Amino acid sequence: MTEEKPGSDVAALSYEEAREQLIAVVGRLEAGGASLEESLALWERGEALAARCEEWLEGARKRLAAARDQPL
Repeated sequence: MTEEKPGSDVAALSYEEAREQLIAVVGRLEAGGASLEESLALWERGEALAARCEEWLEGARKRLAAARDQPL
């Protein structure tokens, strides 16, 4: 993983990209062995990625609700 700020580039990620990166971050944290500073950076990036996934999911929920409200 390259050194990045926690929220850098997250806004441009698709749901799938954000989810895959989040899985990788969780895996690194669970594996242990990272310094405290690196662990904090991973945690912050994970939080940003999780928020991005939630944005995508909320957008999908809104689109589905709007589609259901459309007359046939």
